Amino acid sequence: MLPLLRLAGDSQEHRLREGIERLATEFGLTDEERSQMLPSGTAPTFDNRVGWARGYLKQAGLLESPKRGVFRVTTRGIELLSKNPSRIDNATLEQFPEFLAFKNRRSEEKAAGQSPSSSAAESLDVTPEELFSQAYQRLRINLETELLEQVKSVSPAFFERLVIDLLVAMGYGGSRQDAGRAIGRSGDGGIDGIIKEDKLGLDVIYLQAKRWESTVGRPEIQKFAGALQGQRASKGVFITTSGFSREAADYAEIISSKIILINGDQLAKLMVDHNVGVSPISSYEIKRIDFDYFEGENV
Repeated sequence: MLPLLRLAGDSQEHRLREGIERLATEFGLTDEERSQMLPSGTAPTFDNRVGWARGYLKQAGLLESPKRGVFRVTTRGIELLSKNPSRIDNATLEQFPEFLAFKNRRSEEKAAGQSPSSSAAESLDVTPEELFSQAYQRLRINLETELLEQVKSVSPAFFERLVIDLLVAMGYGGSRQDAGRAIGRSGDGGIDGIIKEDKLGLDVIYLQAKRWESTVGRPEIQKFAGALQGQRASKGVFITTSGFSREAADYAEIISSKIILINGDQLAKLMVDHNVGVSPISSYEIKRIDFDYFEGENV
């Protein structure tokens, strides 16, 4: 918050994007650091933190927005900078009644279960949006872990049907009925099923589904590749509840046939993404101001 207030200390109008770029340069951030995203993937972490810093400074009356999309230092902000503070945190902002009112309002919302805030979020070590995203990720990881354990307990036949359900949910195979008839059609020991790549069936994908605990090694991938060649096929998907050895992954990369390897962790993620074996129980929307809506206010 202090670097952002110092940037505005020239009493000129600044846009948030300008503030983000200038602070990134001041901090010497790398491209990799700039591209780091929130756990939700909705925005760059650094951009989000600068946005929240601006918001907190505005709540304390240190910044103001004279018009859409810009901020400017206030007289109060100039006075604070003149004291040459070493940092600005919540303890600094709490001297201003507007910020205390803002904080108390958030505390009331938290007590009512309306806000996923915490002391970490309140101090801007992480922003409230980051905290929300982190909580979601913890729930997601727990769900994926439990889901994979459930998948490992099903029968091999059910697992093959599960794989088909997932691929259909991802947009492959046309209808579920068409895909279901494809299971085991080839009778080849190295192929568990065949599914259309698109609704018209212009190409097909051959499947191998292994409900295993042990790691899938290169010999299994070689066997599957040989089965593809026997069918004059060029595309295959090998799915397992366990994982693949480095040799298996390297072999799949160098052969002419295109074989996609999906391990247990990836399988669980895809099932959650496409609502296979899981069902939503609640949802939350994070909203922001639509500045375009107010575009014509000064016209």
